[in-house]
Amino acid sequence: FFVLLPTLMMNMSHPYYDVARHGILQVTGDDKYGRKLIIFSSCCMPPSHQLNHHRLLEYLKYTLDQYVESDYTVVYFHYGLRSSNKPSLRWLREAYREFDRKYKKNLKALYVVHPTNFIRIIWNIFKPLISHKFGKKLTYVNYLAELREHLNYDQLIIPPAVLRHDEELRAAQKGGPPPPVKIPPPRPPLPTQQFGVSLQYIREKNNGELIPPVMCQTVSYLKRKGLKTEGIFRRSARVQLIKDIQKLYNQGKPVSFEQYSDVHVPAVILKTFLRELPEPLLTFTLYDQIQDFTKVESSLRASRCKRIVESLPEHNFIVVKYLICFLHMVSQESISNKMSSSNLACVFGVNLVWPPKGTISLGALAPLNIFTELLIEHYHTIFSSRCLPGVSYAATPVLHIPDIRRHADAVHLLFLFDFLGTLKSGSSERGCNRSLSIAV
Repeated sequence: FFVLLPTLMMNMSHPYYDVARHGILQVTGDDKYGRKLIIFSSCCMPPSHQLNHHRLLEYLKYTLDQYVESDYTVVYFHYGLRSSNKPSLRWLREAYREFDRKYKKNLKALYVVHPTNFIRIIWNIFKPLISHKFGKKLTYVNYLAELREHLNYDQLIIPPAVLRHDEELRAAQKGGPPPPVKIPPPRPPLPTQQFGVSLQYIREKNNGELIPPVMCQTVSYLKRKGLKTEGIFRRSARVQLIKDIQKLYNQGKPVSFEQYSDVHVPAVILKTFLRELPEPLLTFTLYDQIQDFTKVESSLRASRCKRIVESLPEHNFIVVKYLICFLHMVSQESISNKMSSSNLACVFGVNLVWPPKGTISLGALAPLNIFTELLIEHYHTIFSSRCLPGVSYAATPVLHIPDIRRHADAVHLLFLFDFLGTLKSGSSERGCNRSLSIAV
């Protein structure tokens, strides 16, 4: 019940409410490599006479259709599949045919958790129909702890029945009560650490720079090379390559994205940086307000969105504005890159805010994505009035250099000139930023 509560509370107007209310399918954000994470829990399937399996297949396609244009990962919890709720072999064959190349090409990993002989037999039956390339995406996972190598384990929505089954399996293997899963204690961060540390930590260790270096470098590169790239932010990159680049950043070594010749690499690095912040960019405090956002009348949502964002701490507001300004630029090139504000919201929403405890359920994604879409689409309106320290946003704002030098953040406001539109002259950026005059 604890796991299914958000699903049970979903709007009964949902086109597949009869299936969705069981909580069989969950979308819980991204995996460690920036791919959308989709979970199928067999133990949530009711007896066959209570579930229309044809409707289940339609619901699976309806949900996946929202994400298959991007790279994605599936976790299948097999425990709980019994003779009373098991689909027929005919249904499985039909399902495999229905999930054509559109669904298979961007599926990057399929984790089958707690596999049984039934699973292995089914796999062998369908093996002649399954391509070798698709077969390489399958990984059997005998114990939940093995998922930690690949996924953000603490963000998984795992049914209590699956957790209990895992404990029983580990107890049976050891011949006694299962030992607690050992999690290594966290190491103190390096002075040059960029990933997995707070904005405040990064600022303190980088001479007070307001925009984290990772964000500055990835955004700057993508502005120059990636704005027109089709599917930008929808593709993943080689896992080991991303880990190597993270290591370079954390060790304070220079990173040049030119050498990788792939705009999807800095795109993944940007998403990974946001996802690994200890507290999300939009903060834990605002999570509930964002979840309640859809209760507001549509015509009032932009102004409500503005009030929510303006309640952010100053540093978070600046970084959010920097990021959303860039995403607005990306959306302005959607004819070429196919990334509208709606598509970008589906990618970035879960990387901007998440609950302080637990994970984001499928039902919680809709308000989060709508909020993020409004941020991007109505960038000018939402970020128009709140000013940075020492900066005037009049029609032709004047910033006096002596005044800046007296401000504690002097050097770092200069660092933001790119963000404010003084260092670029592209049409998208002119639409996104105000001009800034400097009086010496």
